[in-house]
Amino acid sequence: MNLVNFFNNLFGYSPKNNYEFSLLEEDTSSSNSSVDDKDNTNKTEPKDIYPSLDVNMELMKIKYNALINSDIIIREFTLNARSKQYNAFIIYIDGMVDSQLINDFVLNPLMLRNRSNTFDGNQNKIISEAVTNNITVRKIKKFNLVDYIYNSLIPQNSVNKDTSFEDIISGINSGNCALFVDTINTAFNIDVKGFKQRSVDSPSNEVVIKGPQEAFVENLRTNTSLVRRIINNENLIIENIEIGNITKTKCGVCYMKNITNSDLVAEVKYRLNNLSVDSLLSSGQLEQLIEEDTILGIPQIISTERPDKCTKYLMQGRVVVIINGNPYALIMPATLIDFMSSPEDTNSRILFANFLKAIRILSAILTLLLPGIYISVTGFHQEILPTELLFSILAARENVPFPIIFELLLMEFSFELIREAGLRVPSPIGPTIGIVGALILGEAAVNANVVSPILIIVVAITGISSFAIPDFSFGFHLRIFRFGFTLLGFVAGFLGIGLGIFVYIAVLSNVKSFGIPYTVPFAPAIKSKGNGYFVPPIWKQEYRASFLSPKKAKAQAKISMNWKYGGKNG
Repeated sequence: MNLVNFFNNLFGYSPKNNYEFSLLEEDTSSSNSSVDDKDNTNKTEPKDIYPSLDVNMELMKIKYNALINSDIIIREFTLNARSKQYNAFIIYIDGMVDSQLINDFVLNPLMLRNRSNTFDGNQNKIISEAVTNNITVRKIKKFNLVDYIYNSLIPQNSVNKDTSFEDIISGINSGNCALFVDTINTAFNIDVKGFKQRSVDSPSNEVVIKGPQEAFVENLRTNTSLVRRIINNENLIIENIEIGNITKTKCGVCYMKNITNSDLVAEVKYRLNNLSVDSLLSSGQLEQLIEEDTILGIPQIISTERPDKCTKYLMQGRVVVIINGNPYALIMPATLIDFMSSPEDTNSRILFANFLKAIRILSAILTLLLPGIYISVTGFHQEILPTELLFSILAARENVPFPIIFELLLMEFSFELIREAGLRVPSPIGPTIGIVGALILGEAAVNANVVSPILIIVVAITGISSFAIPDFSFGFHLRIFRFGFTLLGFVAGFLGIGLGIFVYIAVLSNVKSFGIPYTVPFAPAIKSKGNGYFVPPIWKQEYRASFLSPKKAKAQAKISMNWKYGGKNG
C-alpha cells in the first residue's frame, strides 16, 4: 500500500485549491449516461411560436446570444398589409445569406407601400369561380394574414410556414432568414442562402483520362444537382436526413426508386437515423459509424468524389449518401472487386480496361506479399533462385551488418515516412521531398552498406504497386497488412505466408457490407451475369448484379444495338 501511495504521489495529479482558474471536475456518477441525453434546459424551452412579437424576439435573442454574437442580425420594421401596419422583424446569420435577396424580395415588398398591400376593404379571396346555367358560383376564403403574407407579399420561390421554434432555428442555421410578425403564431422560413462556396472543379484524387472532369464540392445541393443532371429521371429519390445532435449535418440519401432494393434502402436509413453523436464533420466519420465490422480496417463502403461514379452505381441498384460540407460521397454496399475498379474501366475499350484490371490484381499481390516473399526466399527457400542470382544477393548483403528483417522494416518505414512527408509538406516542395528521399537517401544508404541494392528494388516495386490501387482506403489497408505478411515470412517462410493468406481470405469471406458478402460473386460463388471482375463488352452487360436483388434485373435489352440487329429483341 505504501508503494502504491508513493507512485500516486509521484505520478498522480490532484487539483490545487489556490488556482485562480479551475474547471469543474467530471461527475463519475453520470458516466454511464447515454450520449443522446438532452440538457435539462431543453425540457423547459418553448416549442411553439407565440403570437406576441416581443416574446418571440426575446426568445430568439436568448437562443442566439444576440448581445454578444456579432454575426446575428435582427432587423425590426413595420409590415404593410391591406392598409394596416404590423410590427415585424427578421433574423439571419450574416455571411450565410445573400443581402441583395433580403433587400429585394423580403424587406422591399413588406415595408414599401404598393398596390399589393395598400387596398382597403374587407374583400375576401376568391379561390375559384364557375358559371353554371347563367349562375355564377364562387368559392371564397376569408382573409387570413398568414396566407396573405405567404401568397401576396413575399415574392421568393422557397418559403415555408413554420409554427415551431425548432424548424425556424434549423432554417436560420442553414442560411435562411426567419420572418416574425406580430399577432400571428406562424413564422416564415425564407430561403436566401448566399454563403461563399467552391466552384465545381476537376477531380484531384480520382483522375481519369477519358471521362467527365467534374467533382463534388462541399455544398449538398450542388452535389445533388450534379447527380440529377446526369440521371434525368423522376425515379431518382434524394431524401434528407440530419445527423448530429449539435451540428445537425444534412445528408442526402440517393437511390433509384424503380431499381434499388427497398430492404437495402431501409437498412441504410435505419443506420443513419440511429446515430447518437453530437457532430458529424466528414464522410470518413460517417463511414466508420455505419460499417458493420471495422476491426481489421477493411473498407466496406466506397468513397468517391466523382458524380459519374456515383451515377454508375446508382443505376446498378446501390445507395449513395452525400454529406453536406464534404466533397466525397459514400456508395453502399461495396464488394472486394469494387475497390479494384476505376471509372476509367467504363470509358475505355474492353481490351484496355481488362488489361488494366489484370495489372491492378498483380499490383495488389505485389503490395501485399512481395516483401514477405523476398524475406522467405532469402531466409528459407534459397533453392528456388537461380544460382547466379543467389550469389548476387549474397554478395550485395556481404557488407550489410544488420539482419534482413531489420533491413527490410527500416526501408519500408522509410518509404512510408517519405510518402507521408510528401503529402503534408507545402505543395511547392512536395516533389523535392520525394526526390531527396527516394534518390539521395537511397543511394547514400546503399553506399554506406546500411541496406543492399536488391532490397531497394523490392521496396520500390512494392511502393509503386501500392499506387496502382484505385481506392485509397483499400490501398492503405494492403500497405498495413504487408507488414504482417513480412513478419510471417521471416518467422516461417512460405508456410507462414500460406497460413496468413488462408486466414486473410477467411476473414474477407466473413465480412459483409450491408448484408452483401464482401467476396461475392466468388465466395459464395454465384452466376455474375457479366458482373464479375473483368469487364464484358458493353453489349453483353445485360443484367444488373444479382447479389443486389434489384427490382429491375435487366439493364438493357438483349439486343441493344438495334442499328445492327434491328427488330431482333427477345
